[in-house]
Amino acid sequence: MIKKITIVAGISMMLLATACKTKDLKMSENNKETVSEKKAVVYQVFTRLFGNTNTTNKPWGTIEENGVGKFNDFTDKALNEIKGLGVSHIWFTGVPHHALINDYTAIGISNDDPDVVKGRAGSPYAVKDYYNVNPDLAVNPANRLKEFEALIKRTHKAGLKVIIDIVPNHVARKYEGKNNPKGVRDFGADDDVTVEYKRDNNFYYIPNTRFEVPNIDKPLNGESNPLTDGKFEEFPAKWTGNGSRLAKPDRNDWYETVKVNYGIRPDGTKDFPELPAGFDTKSCQEHFDFWKGKDVPDSWKKFRSIAEYWLGKGVDGFRYDMAEMVPYEFWSYMNSAIKVKNPDAFLLAEVYNPNEYRNYIRLGKMDYLYDKVELYDKLKEIVQGKSQTDPIISIQNGMADIEHHMLHFLDNHDEQRLASPEFAGTPEKGKPLMVVSATISTSPTMIYFGQEVGEAGNENGGFGTHSRTSIFDYVGVPNHQRWMNGGKFDGGQLSQSEKDLRDFYKRLLNFTLESPALMGNYQEIHGLNRYATEGYYPEVYSYVRWSETEKLIIVANFSAVHTSHFELKVPKDIIQKWNLKDGVYTITDQLYKKSSLDLKVIDGEGKVQITIAPSESFIYKL
Repeated sequence: MIKKITIVAGISMMLLATACKTKDLKMSENNKETVSEKKAVVYQVFTRLFGNTNTTNKPWGTIEENGVGKFNDFTDKALNEIKGLGVSHIWFTGVPHHALINDYTAIGISNDDPDVVKGRAGSPYAVKDYYNVNPDLAVNPANRLKEFEALIKRTHKAGLKVIIDIVPNHVARKYEGKNNPKGVRDFGADDDVTVEYKRDNNFYYIPNTRFEVPNIDKPLNGESNPLTDGKFEEFPAKWTGNGSRLAKPDRNDWYETVKVNYGIRPDGTKDFPELPAGFDTKSCQEHFDFWKGKDVPDSWKKFRSIAEYWLGKGVDGFRYDMAEMVPYEFWSYMNSAIKVKNPDAFLLAEVYNPNEYRNYIRLGKMDYLYDKVELYDKLKEIVQGKSQTDPIISIQNGMADIEHHMLHFLDNHDEQRLASPEFAGTPEKGKPLMVVSATISTSPTMIYFGQEVGEAGNENGGFGTHSRTSIFDYVGVPNHQRWMNGGKFDGGQLSQSEKDLRDFYKRLLNFTLESPALMGNYQEIHGLNRYATEGYYPEVYSYVRWSETEKLIIVANFSAVHTSHFELKVPKDIIQKWNLKDGVYTITDQLYKKSSLDLKVIDGEGKVQITIAPSESFIYKL
């Protein structure tokens, strides 16, 4: 049962007008709002890699040589262990059928051309058929959709919500909708290819010009393949997924994809109805009503149909790839329709431009955006010794009105692994980053499979290189495989340090799921202590979180070498807000519950003696 928490106006005003549930929150007369939500935790799993027990890891290895995971590897036991880690949602990455190098012609799937496929297993973001799933992931490829539907049911049985990808900005160079529902026309099927742009074309064209394969390294590492000839038949050539208008894209372009047209003319102007002024404060229902009867570009309709199809299969939400390359008016149209159908749908978007955050939240009706270029980048700089902790103050203050919508992560399929030498260097050094990331705001937390057991991404898959677990190749994930233990999912092969690390994540994430304070107020106390407290090193960061029923003091030490001893000060305004009288109060760490300290309140100010070891964090509860 979810307890209701009353939140005082301030940093937690994040849900006012921007919440995208049909039960949009209203402010009460005393300028407070009631939130009946718990913090969400997303477990991102690269579906192809999760269940793979093969440890060969030959660069450019075939599916037979290096192995591949299946939907069926997500057993009840596996899903229950993920749930028990402290997870509410699981993002199955790479589910829609994308271009890959494997022969499935026996079940009616055409072969893909290695000249326009990245790696051997293929990029999950070059979708070939939105109405079916990757045949590599099925025990019986002909039965692949039913196998995924069964996984959805198992996931729900375990008490987890299901998220999959939608990649609206681009599709595979060779898109073939072999499984379209009745009445759904394929992408590009009705395009006028004689012109560069027409509003209801699904693609942009380079008329009368043939596509040329970019100058790239040998596909498949030079292995012989009937389709590897430096050519790909596409006439006329289409714009490439990242917006390149060259008939011969650069090798660094997203040459395996073509850009989808949403009614943005080549000069950047909009060729569709725009939202009226003031719609940033409107509810999803009002956005949905606005689009009723409006004439919108054909691509809008196609992607809304795709989302509704997967909602009908039981999917609970979507992660939108490169959402900022698609106009927020489309997202208003799409997301309001989703929310009217399923108010609890989880909508997460990849957006990297802070100047556009509020447009995509308030006008595009996104639930959550990546907090990458603000908190993630700063935490990475801090642990690498390139920054002190002071800038966290301005980052959180600057996000105050939207902090709930900025999903926090330290690891995902695009980024360098947290434990890699290129990031934190060791999983232990990543611990204080994880505590801050998970507890500093009301936003959801996301971890990437293997992160909880210290996976460092050391493998060179072939197309994908070390520090990031390859999303283009057939590879195994060593630390994760040790936890998987041949399908027992019991951590039986983990080292003691890896077991301890997973225990840390389990304790932390489960605490965040249940803590009312983490859905309440935030105030930093770092500024008060930074220059006025002896022994409080610049690698330390401290803040408080509270609700009516729970008060927390959180301290993290990003230094991997310095132990800090200091008397932490809790300012008078916090003591007043917490209604504490002068006296002595016991505070107990919530991660391990082995440490209790005395918070002394004298003349209305709190003081507590702290000793914090390198890479250590405390979550003290009053």
